[in-house]
Amino acid sequence: MRAGVEATISQGVRAFDLRRSRYVGVPKTHVQHLASATAINLVRLIDWLDGSPLTPTRVSAFESLYKSA
Repeated sequence: MRAGVEATISQGVRAFDLRRSRYVGVPKTHVQHLASATAINLVRLIDWLDGSPLTPTRVSAFESLYKSA
């Protein structure tokens, strides 16, 4: 579950520049958050409709050693 949340935050930071707010004040910043969330959902919906494959989850070095043993 945490991986899904981390992926969403990462996508927002990389693609939609969520580290900084363009506006001053809570109401305007809230509108920016809503617009960014809508954009993320639209991008994911379009990718899903196009049939784009999901990126596989990274396997840590420790886990790969455990699986190979």
